Amino acid sequence: MLLKLVRSFVSLKPRISRQFISREMSSITEDILLETEGGVGTILLNRPKALNALNENMIAAMHPRLQRWQDEGVKLVIIKGAGDKAFCSGGDIRAITQERGGQAQKNFFRNEYLLDNLTGTISIPYVALLNGIVMGGGVGISVHGKYRVCCETTMFAMPETGIGLVPDVGGAYFLPRLPGSIGMFLGLTGHRLKGRDCLHAGIATHAVDSGDILNLEADLKSNPEDVSSILDKYSASSQFQKDKVFSLEVDMEVINIIFCLVFSLEVDMQVSFLPRSRYGSNKYFLFSFLPRSRYGKSDGSEFALKTLKALKRASPRSLKVAHRQITEGRNLNSLSQALNLEYRLVLRCCENDDFYEGVRALLIDRDNSPKWNPSSLQEVTDSMVDEYFKPLQSNLELNL
Repeated sequence: MLLKLVRSFVSLKPRISRQFISREMSSITEDILLETEGGVGTILLNRPKALNALNENMIAAMHPRLQRWQDEGVKLVIIKGAGDKAFCSGGDIRAITQERGGQAQKNFFRNEYLLDNLTGTISIPYVALLNGIVMGGGVGISVHGKYRVCCETTMFAMPETGIGLVPDVGGAYFLPRLPGSIGMFLGLTGHRLKGRDCLHAGIATHAVDSGDILNLEADLKSNPEDVSSILDKYSASSQFQKDKVFSLEVDMEVINIIFCLVFSLEVDMQVSFLPRSRYGSNKYFLFSFLPRSRYGKSDGSEFALKTLKALKRASPRSLKVAHRQITEGRNLNSLSQALNLEYRLVLRCCENDDFYEGVRALLIDRDNSPKWNPSSLQEVTDSMVDEYFKPLQSNLELNL
């Protein structure tokens, strides 16, 4: 997923410190730039050609610096992505899959989750400026922070089931806490939310016009004690898509029923029911009580068919594991508990062919024709799913 280098949406000053390089790094890198000025710490994810995907060096630099800023009493942290395409498109999946089941994989996910947990528990106000793509690892270092600011270029998604993985980086914690059943919907389908939709869905806390990002950043740096009111002011005056209704508003009734955590539906049941979501057939009791004026059509809605297509593209095994992950996540008491659970799930995914097949089909060969094993939801047994949730050896647990 390499794109041509694009102009950074912020001007880099010569004063930016490059003394953040950790001892573990083998060479000088500018994949991530960190600066402290006037009591404000700024993090720039600086891999625009790779859509600012997180690599080991970036994680190794960011975690200790955040801890130090917290210990030193820094007043505010701002994180953003270089270029105008992405905040952070995820983790460096190609690098992760080069060593199947090896220690490097375990270390990457362990260190990534430690960083995610810190962004969610840090005592300093943490502001993520979500310009462009926000996926996977980019979600982990933004959505758990107190302030998330979207703009017209923001595009959020959790597409992990499509590559044989699960919606990790704390998905078990934040997805079931979104309004209604939208979290289960997003986690299973990988549906993309764009622009102000991220605010409507609860992914973002504030909105800002992209043309005002520099001004917002300057105001935050000038008044770090007044973060909330500054963000409120910019969000109130933001004009992009201001009068646009949430794109999923008309389908929320269907989403809340089909993907309802209360019913704890099996994923294969959801797939079976979905084409009927606007038929109103009494054969499917869940829809028998819905208004036939909306759901009595003789053909499937565009939304239902698109959602069913997304589910059919995903790994059946990942869908069932993710369904249970998000369902159980509703009863977890903290982000750290979710990450402990997800570390088990991801390591089990790394032992399974689906993860490597998904990466091959979507990111390497790009034939978009993964050969999943098992190939259907019906073939994924409860015992297969149970294996993912069993504790690891005590020395391998994340134990946050």
